[in-house]
Amino acid sequence: MEPGMSEAVPGPVLIGVEGLELSARERDWLAHPAVGGVVLFARNYADIGQLEALNASIREAAVAPMLICVDHEGGRVQRFHDGFTRLPPLALLGRMYADAPDTAADFAYRHARVMATELLVAGVDLSFAPVLDLDVESCVIGNRSFGADPEVVATLGRHYLAGLHDSGMKACGKHFPGHGSVRADSHVDTVTDPRGWDAIAASDLKPFQALLPELDSLMMAHVIYPEVDERPAGYSGRWVRDILRGQLGYGGVVFSDDLGMQAAGFAGGIADRLALALEAGCDAALVCHHEEVAELLPRLGDVAPCPALARLAGVVSVTREELATVSEWRHWQQSLLSLEQSQWA
Repeated sequence: MEPGMSEAVPGPVLIGVEGLELSARERDWLAHPAVGGVVLFARNYADIGQLEALNASIREAAVAPMLICVDHEGGRVQRFHDGFTRLPPLALLGRMYADAPDTAADFAYRHARVMATELLVAGVDLSFAPVLDLDVESCVIGNRSFGADPEVVATLGRHYLAGLHDSGMKACGKHFPGHGSVRADSHVDTVTDPRGWDAIAASDLKPFQALLPELDSLMMAHVIYPEVDERPAGYSGRWVRDILRGQLGYGGVVFSDDLGMQAAGFAGGIADRLALALEAGCDAALVCHHEEVAELLPRLGDVAPCPALARLAGVVSVTREELATVSEWRHWQQSLLSLEQSQWA
């Protein structure tokens, strides 16, 4: 860096890329001042060597530090498989808790520690985890959640967060203020939760509220709670600024969920969606579909940078070679795999 120059600051948009390697156009996108990170999917993974090379090329192409992210919760939402430990869904740990609470808490810690460590050594900063929604009747949440009891979700969530933090990874609780009590899937439908504030605060909100001091970031739900605000939570100043920031005093990073989802269409085109999310108080937003990134970036003028994203960078404290020599690490991996054959599976 030349004397007098300051390091570039990440922008508020996290983008998706299309394949196993960066295209020339995607390299240009990563140099755009609005871009502050990349969200990876199964389409971006062939093996660990390829993933490490892709992550290195992302950082090389970018002007500002890039936050490389993924949804790697376990169960049906695990983007990378071959070469990574197969993680059970969080619901299994919730069922275990009913019979053996201390064991379930230990496994929640292991689950997060193994997941985060494997991602960090491959060059991924952040998994959007844990899911803190309740599993009440939502088809999209279901076994991604620890369960239907807010106290159990908060308890297991706290042990999960400890595993993340001990590995060197930050946490992202989702989907605030709770997606699990509505059946529809916000990826493909407009989702409305008709309950009032008192009902939400007495149930879905509780795990988030209990864990806010330990949550480095949160992801908003694309759900409309019309008794609180007519806008989806991620577009709602009432939810983000007034309740989350003001009433609950949250100081971490706030993400809008993917602006390409059907439920995000409330705001119009992709540029309008981004503007409304940022206006509501979200620090950053996800734009994961290739065609929407291509539409959005050329249309953006000046957008405020998001220096807070730098706080979510992962800290790598071990190499893959060092892990291979630790017998306890191998035991943790095997113990998670063995849960598939357990009474709670």
